[in-house]
Amino acid sequence: MNSLSESEKSKTAYGVFIDGRAGTTGLRIEAYLSSRDDIRLIDIDESKRKDTSARLAKIEEADIAFLCLPDGDARAIVAALDAKAREDGPDSNAAKARVIDASTAHRTDSGWVYGLPELAPGQRARIAGANRVAMAGCHAAGFILLARPLVDAGLAPKDYPFAAFSLTGYSGGGKRMIAEYEDSASGHGGPTPDSGEPAAAARGNGDPSLAAPRQYALGQGHKHLPEMTLMAGIEKPPVFSPVVADYYAGMEVAVPLHTDILARPRVTRQDIWKALEERYAGEPFVTVMPEGAENEGVEPGFLSASAMAGRNDVEIYVTGNDDRVLLIARYDNLGKGASGSGVQCMNLMLGLPEERGLKRR
Repeated sequence: MNSLSESEKSKTAYGVFIDGRAGTTGLRIEAYLSSRDDIRLIDIDESKRKDTSARLAKIEEADIAFLCLPDGDARAIVAALDAKAREDGPDSNAAKARVIDASTAHRTDSGWVYGLPELAPGQRARIAGANRVAMAGCHAAGFILLARPLVDAGLAPKDYPFAAFSLTGYSGGGKRMIAEYEDSASGHGGPTPDSGEPAAAARGNGDPSLAAPRQYALGQGHKHLPEMTLMAGIEKPPVFSPVVADYYAGMEVAVPLHTDILARPRVTRQDIWKALEERYAGEPFVTVMPEGAENEGVEPGFLSASAMAGRNDVEIYVTGNDDRVLLIARYDNLGKGASGSGVQCMNLMLGLPEERGLKRR
């Protein structure tokens, strides 16, 4: 397809404004959209990027506006937009503005549609017709994709004591964490040229602790827990163990299951695989891997958390045995876990093919 000129693009393309485009999520969304002939990115003068009136004007101008902001800032600009809609009336641009929020602020708000098209039957249609969509959190997306189908199928009771272990690259922590890991004279923490031994202080201006995985949110108060609980359809939050490690992008969320306390009669690993396979059959961005797939490839029995970096799809593995099953969702924390999922929702809201501009297997 020939590229359109900027003047042609302004007449034919959908206008998209990214409020907070300088952040990690905003920059990735901008990268996805900047080469598309059907999208026209709406700019704002650097001096006005914190000016509420100027930002509201851009949101009203846009066909879709992304909010890539801290939670408090996202709530504030939505409140200002709602106030302007009340003032201008139900037929105003403010009232009709369509917003996709990348923050945590509105994910459990009943007035917003949860931006995970694979959540349940009918979710795509809800997203397509919505004016307010809240993107799923990166950790939450994997957990929900694994747990929700089991609850819906009756294989896991709503009061099942779920747990989740999540391993993520440091890009999930945003610009501050990226700088923490990458701002060091000795680079990426590989072997030193002279000794072949790992560098003792390879990260964070000499902090050797950054060379090893770090568990965090130890008080079980992680901000994704409310949406994980609500959207999975369970009665209590899972015990959640997020870990950040010294690689840029990629994520694995693992959910362990004891089959003897799932539903009755006894649930087997094959039952779980079948339920997930049936749920995601035909999904463009979710693949339930064949049984035993984890034992194939270059390193049988190992699943690299960075293998999906740069992609926007999810691989689901059902491993273990009939007593103890381990479910694993593998994806890019910046792709299906953030910006890629937001673009997928945008495509649906604009009536475009949802795969447009997104990379998958």
